[in-house]
Formats: sequence, structure tokens, C-alpha cells
Amino acid sequence: MGIGAPQGVGVVGQARPGISERVLTPEALAFLADLGRTFEPRRQALLAERAARWDRLRAGERPGFLPETAEIRASHWHVAPAPADMRDRRVEITGPVDRKRIINALNSGACVFMADLEDATSPTWANVLDGHANLMAAARLTITHVAPDGRVYGLGAHPAVLVVRPRGWHLDEGRLRLDGAPLAASLFDFGLYLFHNHAALRARGASPHFYLPKLEGHREARLWRDVFVHAERALGLPPGTIRCTVLIESVLAAFEMEEILFELRDHATGLNAGRWDYLFSFIKKLGEDAAFVLPDRARVTMAAPFLRAYCKLLVRSCHRHGAHAIGGMSAFLPQRGDPDANARAIAQVRADKEREAGDGFDGTWVAHPDLVPVAREAFDRVLAGEPHQLGRWQEDIGADAAHLLDVRVPGAAVTEAGVRDNVHVALVYLAEWLAGRGAVPIHHLMEDAATAELARAQLWQWVRHGTPLAHGGRVTRALYARLRDEERAKLSGNGRLAEAVTLLDGLVLAPTCVEFLTGPATARLLATEAG
Repeated sequence: MGIGAPQGVGVVGQARPGISERVLTPEALAFLADLGRTFEPRRQALLAERAARWDRLRAGERPGFLPETAEIRASHWHVAPAPADMRDRRVEITGPVDRKRIINALNSGACVFMADLEDATSPTWANVLDGHANLMAAARLTITHVAPDGRVYGLGAHPAVLVVRPRGWHLDEGRLRLDGAPLAASLFDFGLYLFHNHAALRARGASPHFYLPKLEGHREARLWRDVFVHAERALGLPPGTIRCTVLIESVLAAFEMEEILFELRDHATGLNAGRWDYLFSFIKKLGEDAAFVLPDRARVTMAAPFLRAYCKLLVRSCHRHGAHAIGGMSAFLPQRGDPDANARAIAQVRADKEREAGDGFDGTWVAHPDLVPVAREAFDRVLAGEPHQLGRWQEDIGADAAHLLDVRVPGAAVTEAGVRDNVHVALVYLAEWLAGRGAVPIHHLMEDAATAELARAQLWQWVRHGTPLAHGGRVTRALYARLRDEERAKLSGNGRLAEAVTLLDGLVLAPTCVEFLTGPATARLLATEAG
């Protein structure tokens, strides 16, 4: 129990001197307790609904547009106008919440920086508390970093707009106990950032912005809306102060884009095409049906017909209701030691961003500051001096339920090289995640929890179905074990590798797809911290 902590609140994580007392103040803990006691029953009910829906999908139900919300899709309504600091979103950069990378991202030249407490952050207690302390400094534009050589880095004259991605509804923050149970990690991250920073942001004309992850439907969006309204009243903020963008990274949410915007219409500024988690959701929700087996992840590009339909639907859903449509992540990293390979990677990024701009998106994501100019050039050319293209959309886009669910990728297949790559990425990422690093460069790509989820889920799906390989043979438990051992033998220097192997085996060889790798992985983190 922290000094002055409210009744029923217990902090069981190890104290961080100089950090804990600034982040976990009695007033902040009281605010979190109020959020938890008010909304935890509804969160649990929605998670139970998720589980029941998943059971129905396993039994053969297929996602589709909801007949009971047809009037919302047919009606003309608009979300609240974007505040001044979010009218131009042509390039957004994402990354974890350590001081150095926050500063680099804010100084990158991007319009927006999404500080990621979810997919790009391994939730060690040190990372979580330090991350919130760093965000407090970033919100006040006072954040600095002292390099090992003594040089001090700070913010430039025109930093990007700060947006925070809290953890999803499915995750708990086990180091903060409320009436004996863990607080929802989403409420922990949202509540701390809002409580500590709303006044500083508003004092300089900025808004508290959030990216909402992992929503599976409009009822979960309604819960966020009610959290926002409650928080605004509790803090004395004008209605609509809190603004958000929702990641459409579940195949189920794809059928409720307009309904999600409608529920959040006083707070929403847009939707984002979360491509990697979106692919992962197909396997998780529908992967026991062989019709939804995906080929090598490197071959499932945004040019695939079902992903084209998803993007078109997202742009139309946003623009007909006045919201921004934000494109997907480019995970490429510069290859400074290989100019030819770097040129090829830059060309792929440019083509991807030109396609998004041409499709009507208002902005896009990159993972590295060097890619900001590439993405900006693609959108500058299409936007032609305008901050967005909200007026551009078409009604007939050829994106019905059949298009969204047809995952065939012409000319693509499953190969042993693709299986091996997934094994390698999953092993390396899990070992790094357990060691406290959530954004990991692997083979010149910035891998995070979303890409690792896709890699391990594909392995599960291919083993589950004994998927044929392009050049003969099938994906079997024996093939997986051989490749796992071969890739493990190439790796060294990470003391968590043995645990990563155990985790990956449990994920790949499970009889059904484990919902999120962060579940069992976080249990190991907590066990390590408990000593």
C-alpha cells in the first residue's frame, strides 16, 4: 500500500524512487479507483461477450454487417470536427515510451507521434512507470535525454502531436490492485495519462489524444465513450475534450466501423488500418476453418483483394462521417550498410504510401524517422496543399461481406522459408519482450507484438491444418520442432531464450489458438518481478 493510497488500492509492484511518487500520487490513484469501480463490471461483461462470440465462430458462424444497426450505416451524421492540432495527419510515427525514442519521434518531422504503451512496450513495471513519467514530460514539452557521452537532447521547435495508445480491454495491470483484483490496464494507462496531463495540454492549446486498440465492436466503443464522459465530468473538463482514433485491427470490428464511429462521435477523429493485428484476427477468430489459411506473411501485402476491400471500406466509413482515415504501418528500417537493399526497401515503402494516398487515406504510419520524408512526399503529392481529403469517398466500393472474408492471395503459398522466418521472428521477439524490450529490429523490420502475434498464429494455423508446402511436404509438429531447434541454435546472448522456446511451443502446439501471446508472456513477467 502506497503512502496516502485510497482505501482498497494496493500497489504491489516494486517502487521506483523518484518515479513512483510522481506517477502514483494519492490523487491519481483515487481517480483510477473511481474508473475501475465504475467500469470494471461492464468490461468483464464485454470480455465474456467476446468469448461467447468466439465460440460461435468456432462453431461455424461468420462475421457480417449487423442488421440491428443498419439505420446507423444508412444515416447521415458526422463526428465532431477535429481539433486544430489534428487536422493534418499525413504522416504519423509510432514507437515505445522510453525517453530517447519519444524525443526522436517528436522531432522526426511527422505530424503525429503515437506513444505506444501496448504493442511496442514490454509491460515490465519499470517500463510502465518510467513510460508514464516520460509522457508527463513530453506532454509539457520539457522532456530531455542525456546520452552516455553527456550530450543532452531535447525537443525542437515543432514537435509532433502526442497521442497515447493505452493497453487493450483484455489486459490487466497486475501491479495495481483494486479491492483485491487487478485494475484494467486500459483504465490504468488512460487514467494516468489524462489525470496528470490534461491541464498542461490544454494550457498550450493541445488536446488529450488517444489511440484505442483491439476493439471488436461498437459495444466496446460505447464503453470507451462512457469512460471518456465520466472522466471529463470528474476532472471538470468540457464535453468532447478527450479525442480518440480507433484502430480497426479485428475482422469483427471491420463490420462495425460506422457503428464504432457513431458511438464515439463526440470524441472520434478517425480510424486506422491496423494491418498486422487485422491479419492476426483472421487466424484467431476463423483459423480453425481451412478456408482461412493465410500464406507466408511476407506475401500478404495490402494489395491482396481482401485487404484492398478493407481499406476501401475504412476510407468510405470515415469520410462519409467526417473522420480521418489513417493508413497502415510501414515497418521497414534503414539498411545503411547496404545501399542497394535500402533503395529497394524505400521503393516498397514509397509504393505502399502512394497506394494509400491514392485510395483516399488522409495519413499513414511509419516506424522510423528516416521514412517520414518518403511518406510525406507521397501524401503531399496527392493532398496538393490540403490538410486531408475528407471530401473524397465513393459509395460503391465493392466491399461486401464476401470480399472482406475472401482471404485468397493470388500466386502466394506457404513455404518452408516462410515457416522458418515466423519461427525466428517469434523466438527473437518473445525473448526480447521477456527481457523488457517491446519494439525489436529483426531483419531490417521493426517487429512489435502485432507482428509477433501474426507470426506465432500462422505457425499454429499451419500445424493445425497440416498445411501443404509449396515445394512438397506439409507443416507438421515435427517440422516446426526441427526449425525451432535450428533457429534456436543460431541465437545467443539473451538469457530469456529458453523461456521464449517454452512460450512459443505452448502457443504453436495448443489445440486452439491462444487469444493473445501477451497473456502467458505477462504471467512470466509478473513471476519474474515477484522474484
